[in-house]
Amino acid sequence: MAVIELKTAEKFDEVISSSNLTVVHFWAPWSQPSVDMNVVLDTLVPDYPKVQFAKVEAEELPAISQRCEISAVPTFVFFRSKTAVERLNGANPAELTKLVKKLAAVDAVPQPLQPAAAALTGKALDERLKSLINSAPVMLFMKGDAQTPRCGFSRQICQILAENGVMYKSFDILTDNDVRQGLKKYSDWPTYPQLYIKGELQGGLDIVKELVKSGELKQMVEA
Repeated sequence: MAVIELKTAEKFDEVISSSNLTVVHFWAPWSQPSVDMNVVLDTLVPDYPKVQFAKVEAEELPAISQRCEISAVPTFVFFRSKTAVERLNGANPAELTKLVKKLAAVDAVPQPLQPAAAALTGKALDERLKSLINSAPVMLFMKGDAQTPRCGFSRQICQILAENGVMYKSFDILTDNDVRQGLKKYSDWPTYPQLYIKGELQGGLDIVKELVKSGELKQMVEA
């Protein structure tokens, strides 16, 4: 099986829906390191027949790149059943091979059935989300925390808030899937990070940049 070239959002969603491991390389033809990593990807294909390998030209599918929070190329995102289970930033053939070997081994070993944890739903989840949103005057839902952001967008928004002297509390959505998925529906905002001021959603990184540029962020925080 060859590396799959993903040119549409529909094909991307179809490929990552596999229950087996899928490795997606976000690359760009102008980036020599990412071109070189395409060659590395080709060499891994015959060694891992149960793993899907795919590549996305990041700038050709900007919506998918934003959804996967791609801030630089090359970036590798590892999926299983539409869920991102790992990622690797940068051109590191040894680390890529190590991660593929590690995650592919999970597919090869039968997994014991585990009792499903009771997920919050409906009114209980809404109440929890409302409580979190209002737990501080300025609340940031992000990947990682202010000291160790785990994506480029989260890192940038933390820098902006710090540069503008904004005191805020953050919540790492990677630690709680109920919050991560539920907040998207609760606020009708599909991506992270999400910034709330006095319980009201302001938006993500691009909107916060605009609020800073217009001077509205400072006014909202101080009001």
